[in-house]
Amino acid sequence: MKRIFNGFAVFACAAICCLLFESCNNSAKKTANLVQLLDADAPNPSTIEELTEAIEKYESRADELLAVQEQAGIWYKILATKYIEEEMYGESLAVLQKAVQYYPENQNLFYYIGVSAGFMAKASLDFDAEGKSTKHDNYLLLAESGYKRAIELEPDYFRAIYGLSVLYVLEMNQPARAIPLLEKSLELEPKNEEAMMLLGHAHYMTYDYEAAVAMYDKVIAATTSKERKEAATANKKAVLDDMYE
Repeated sequence: MKRIFNGFAVFACAAICCLLFESCNNSAKKTANLVQLLDADAPNPSTIEELTEAIEKYESRADELLAVQEQAGIWYKILATKYIEEEMYGESLAVLQKAVQYYPENQNLFYYIGVSAGFMAKASLDFDAEGKSTKHDNYLLLAESGYKRAIELEPDYFRAIYGLSVLYVLEMNQPARAIPLLEKSLELEPKNEEAMMLLGHAHYMTYDYEAAVAMYDKVIAATTSKERKEAATANKKAVLDDMYE
């Protein structure tokens, strides 16, 4: 048995060496092909010496290519924000899809995806009158995933947390999922009256009337805006009416 095991070990080592050699050989070929893609007049290096010389010669070209790609990613980000400013949300989504290929861990890009997809959901009407809402629902799911990815990348990202809360309360009718998010948003920005108002509404939608009244009272006491005070007062009255019906 030991002899068989030793024989297998020798065979395995030999196989690994062959794979490593083949991998290195393939890598060298790929490197040579990349160099030739960058420069049609480049030689086709195969030996260690030729490869070393080629890398030294064309390394700066690789840096140039990287710089061009980085700049393209920046332009996509700028273009996406311009489209959003102009309320061209379909165009912004198309550009953002390209931008995240360059910056897959940029939380702002995923926040903008959430915003753009949310607005596109509103615009996705059943124009063919088929009784379907597939496109609308898919945009909502895209918006949700965009906000969630932004929060995953930056857990204290207020705008993304609040944006996802709005989506749950006003678009997806899932207020219970918004409540912990809104509580977190108010930990980050305790004086944010929009978050207070939305949390009051979420409590109302989940039939927690006392919590809703308490939140509207907080807004009434804190706000200096006449319009917001009137809105909070009206909402509080509506909650109290439902409580004592």
